[in-house]
Amino acid sequence: MSFKITVEPSGRTFQADDGEMLLSAGIRQGVGMPYGCKDGACGSCKCKLISGNVSIGSHQAKALSSGEEALGFILTCCSTAHTDIVLESKQVVEEGAFPIKKMPVRVFSLEKKTDDVMVVKLQVPASDLIKYKAGQYVDFLLRDGSRRSYSMANAPHTVTAEVPYIELHIRHMVGGLFTDHVFGAMKEKEIQRIEGPQGSFFLRDSEKPLIFIASGTGFAPIKAIIEEMQHLNNKRQVTFYWGGRRPSDLYMNDWVLARAAEMPNLRYIPVVSDALESDAWSGRIGFVHNGVTSDFKDLSNYQVYACGAPIVVDSARVAYSELGLPADEFYADSFTSALDKV
Repeated sequence: MSFKITVEPSGRTFQADDGEMLLSAGIRQGVGMPYGCKDGACGSCKCKLISGNVSIGSHQAKALSSGEEALGFILTCCSTAHTDIVLESKQVVEEGAFPIKKMPVRVFSLEKKTDDVMVVKLQVPASDLIKYKAGQYVDFLLRDGSRRSYSMANAPHTVTAEVPYIELHIRHMVGGLFTDHVFGAMKEKEIQRIEGPQGSFFLRDSEKPLIFIASGTGFAPIKAIIEEMQHLNNKRQVTFYWGGRRPSDLYMNDWVLARAAEMPNLRYIPVVSDALESDAWSGRIGFVHNGVTSDFKDLSNYQVYACGAPIVVDSARVAYSELGLPADEFYADSFTSALDKV
């Protein structure tokens, strides 16, 4: 048995099999709704149930609270339909989205930027290059059946048959099954398997000025978007806040400064929360999301793209809504770890 799923206001429709997660069914049929972790931990796939009956599976309260559930909100990543249903989701990806593929990749290079950040370049098949939007991510498919997700940090135009590489920024989570390997035994020429592109974090067409916020390696998808904006000569005004505990956490600070020098429409504000006297830090101090509230008092005419630690994304979402930012102009990629998903 299958059920008809209608997504308003776009009018897109797809079929969900009995017991199939709504998000998975939509992706399978090329109807891309917003999502992030796909595990009920981040809340990116939250949308309104207009009509019909669903069952909502296991999820975290910070992703969907009981109050939101009572108001008719659901998480498509962990909800199944019992009838035909109508959803409200204003961020549906247009038809013709890039297909999700599984492919072998070869580790081309490993560059340790800091003690806990590794830039990994993967060689993808030159005969079947991965196509994606700047800001999206790929999943590593591990031997035990688990997955680890990392954003592509280079813009799509840089991946060519002559230079078939995608760039990932991987933070070491001590005790982490995958990152212990990346920072330990992983070698160049090693073969891995990935699946992608994934995610709905990419720049939307608009004339509105932009605010980008990143914490730590949340910089990766923002880097890809900035790189693409420069390539396309996109003149939208951008204010980019990148936060870390120490100045060293801003591991490609020189890259951003160079882009800001080349792009008159890009303003860059690095923010450090726990600088030591030995760091000789003279820049902005505090939590990165608060940099925006200090500089802007009305966000009603902005788009915001936030990426990084869940606490940063969640805090930004609440704070900016109080400054008038429309809920559907806040785009987020919450970097949930395996621990966030339990």
